[in-house]
Amino acid sequence: MNRRGFLRLIGATGAAALTASCNRINSVAGTLSSPADLVRFPEKTEMILLTDRPPQLETPLHYFRQDLTPNEAFFVRWHLEGVPTSVDLRTFRLNVSGHVRQPLQLSVDELRSQFEPICIIAVNQCSGNSRSFFEPRVPGGQWKHGAVGNAKWTGVSVKSILDRSQVKSGAVDVSFNGLDAPPLPSVSDFVKALSIDHARDGEVMIAYAMNDQALPMVNGFPLRLVVPGWYGTYWVKALSDISVLPQAFSNFWTDNAYRIPSGPNGTESPKDLAKDTVPINRFNVRSIFVRPDPDETLHPGIPTEIEGVAFRLRSRD
Repeated sequence: MNRRGFLRLIGATGAAALTASCNRINSVAGTLSSPADLVRFPEKTEMILLTDRPPQLETPLHYFRQDLTPNEAFFVRWHLEGVPTSVDLRTFRLNVSGHVRQPLQLSVDELRSQFEPICIIAVNQCSGNSRSFFEPRVPGGQWKHGAVGNAKWTGVSVKSILDRSQVKSGAVDVSFNGLDAPPLPSVSDFVKALSIDHARDGEVMIAYAMNDQALPMVNGFPLRLVVPGWYGTYWVKALSDISVLPQAFSNFWTDNAYRIPSGPNGTESPKDLAKDTVPINRFNVRSIFVRPDPDETLHPGIPTEIEGVAFRLRSRD
């Protein structure tokens, strides 16, 4: 991937440059719903643009008629503007440190050759998916239903990585950090964490392949965390650092952001906001219609096929 071309397309010179370089984008502001509002990023097909800095791209609904969401159509969600635009695999290393006896620095080739590969088909969904339909209106990216995707993920289990690093007794949490960087020192780095038991459950994994191909750059190349059944906020992209902690993890993205009411299903009343909140984590039951298309014209007396998808956390969890 050409770094200069990537930066030009994601708006390094502003939204005007992005608009000039894309054939089918009418505007980077307002509600995006029609085919004219689609934009093409590197390694991506035409997708619905929410923001260009950082990139937030929504998947058109018709792609959900397939069992697996194609890589080029898989939704994109970054939190910080400083997203990686190129990674040199000759020098890149996954660092494992903290409350361990054996710190590690692993290349992608070593992950592929020295650890048993695992494959998981899992849904990745932004916790803000469908936010534009909320009543009352909620701040944040105004997604419709396309901030979700289903893919086959191939990589290594976090458990196998932690076992090789020889975790010390008393470990509490495991934090995960990526190559994305805050635009200012005052902005908290995007780091997430899982409990040590969750991180070692055998399913939480570090993926180096997505649908049997390398991950697209904007979907987290060369590595990303995969946390089946949990919202995408935990699926750290461009994963570069794992740290085992002897105490509970704490930062802005867990203490202040991504929190929901602690009551059943995370619900509250606008007139009586919840006093207690917890970090959002596991999926709720979810379903969406994917046919007919939102802009499709239906005609009286002509049969129309209706199609939808549904997903939920597995019952064992």
